[in-house]
Amino acid sequence: MTDAARHATPDAIAMTPSMSASPTPSPLSSTVTLGPWRRAWRRFRANRLGYFSLLLFSVLVLISVFAEVLSNDKPLVVRYEGRWYFPIVQTLPETEFDGDFETPTDYHDPFIREQLAKGSNFAVFPPNPYHHSTINYFATEPNPAPPTAENWLGTDDRGRDLLARLLYGFRLSVFFAVVVAGLCTVAGVLYGAIQGYFAGWTDIAMERGAEIWGSMPQLYMLIIFSALFAPSFGLLIVLIAAFGWLGIAAYVRAEFLRNRTLDYVRAARALGQSDRITIFRHILPNSLTPVVTLVPFEMTAAIGALTSLDFLGLGVPPDTPSLGELLSQGKNNLDAWWISLSTFVVLVVTLLLLVLIGDALRDALDPRKELKGDAA
Repeated sequence: MTDAARHATPDAIAMTPSMSASPTPSPLSSTVTLGPWRRAWRRFRANRLGYFSLLLFSVLVLISVFAEVLSNDKPLVVRYEGRWYFPIVQTLPETEFDGDFETPTDYHDPFIREQLAKGSNFAVFPPNPYHHSTINYFATEPNPAPPTAENWLGTDDRGRDLLARLLYGFRLSVFFAVVVAGLCTVAGVLYGAIQGYFAGWTDIAMERGAEIWGSMPQLYMLIIFSALFAPSFGLLIVLIAAFGWLGIAAYVRAEFLRNRTLDYVRAARALGQSDRITIFRHILPNSLTPVVTLVPFEMTAAIGALTSLDFLGLGVPPDTPSLGELLSQGKNNLDAWWISLSTFVVLVVTLLLLVLIGDALRDALDPRKELKGDAA
């Protein structure tokens, strides 16, 4: 043993790392810190109700995306006289199947059905062989007809298959809600960011403008504009988005007012970075939490507004599949209970799923609600 080792104190010996034994990691060094978005995703998945609502809503949206494959009055594949056709993406005249006219083929016509059943000919129809615009002129019961093996949810007052109308109407509502929520988010973020970042007189003037615009009766304004102009899907998007951005702008403004005084923003300004870079690169990414949580609720409001206008006859153009139009049919045909019941179920389930997803997002993005193992 050397003199240095002989005269070493016990504390010094205890502090000397052992070369033979591996160091025992501390609890902090043995964990891998997750990013804020990954921690939020773990908290979201822990909310079973919100997580399964997202899964179910995604499945419903995916089904509606392929509505033409699942519900259509055109066959997916036809083999006729040794030739193959794909009517779902082709418009074929009746003469192609030895009919008399050059008009588009009606595949529900008994003559066409008979032609496609001869010999080796065949046609593969979708599971529900009706499009949302299909009128069954060969129905044996008066319309609206109750659910049968042919029309699983019955028909509306014009003989159109109710399941097809609901499927296409659901897709239209979701697409409308996504577009409106996207426009509201962009407009609200830009307006609130400018307000909160520049503050002062800019904030005061813009806040007064938002208060004046928000004080207008939205539903009455929508009804007035919808009555003045011809029904249009694009017009409805613009009208509803014009009033839907105010809530997001208020949240973004508050976040920017809070973050603009923090050290990292002051450092960016001291380095000479422009206002645009400071807003979009530094402050905005740290201010998006309330925006993300509001998107499902914006979609809920958009679907409710569209349904209300369609119910009043001021929404989408006639013959467009719409949940509000079906509710109006149910009101006008009280004895046809299947119209009101099925439409009400679809509408309530859609709105409920979006609300549950929004609640789960709000809880997941709340930094005060940490789960055990978030940093693991």
